[in-house]
Amino acid sequence: MKRIMVAEDNKLILETIYHSLTREGYEIIKAADGKECLRLLEDTDVDLVITDLYMPCINGHEVISTLRDERKKTTPILVLSAAGAEENVLKAFDLGADDFMVKPFSLVELNVRVRKLIAGRK
Repeated sequence: MKRIMVAEDNKLILETIYHSLTREGYEIIKAADGKECLRLLEDTDVDLVITDLYMPCINGHEVISTLRDERKKTTPILVLSAAGAEENVLKAFDLGADDFMVKPFSLVELNVRVRKLIAGRK
């Protein structure tokens, strides 16, 4: 079973993603913010990280930077954010994100992108 970390401070969105992806057969680890996400990833390997950008404590840009630069992780990262301005998208990609979806988003599209990102991981 593939394991996905989802870091999202909006409980409704977090639960929606959780239920959608568990129906697709994934094991989901939930984090309410970037700090909890990074703490949980210290001891847990995942096949994909999904992160919001704007969260309390540690934001999504810092999550990406920490995973890529400090921890040297190659785990695919998908950003989900209402902050879809070009500079946010470009910064996320520059830091090492693999994909970006703007909120509100389609669960069908999320499932397709998740499947593609995980399948591309060797």
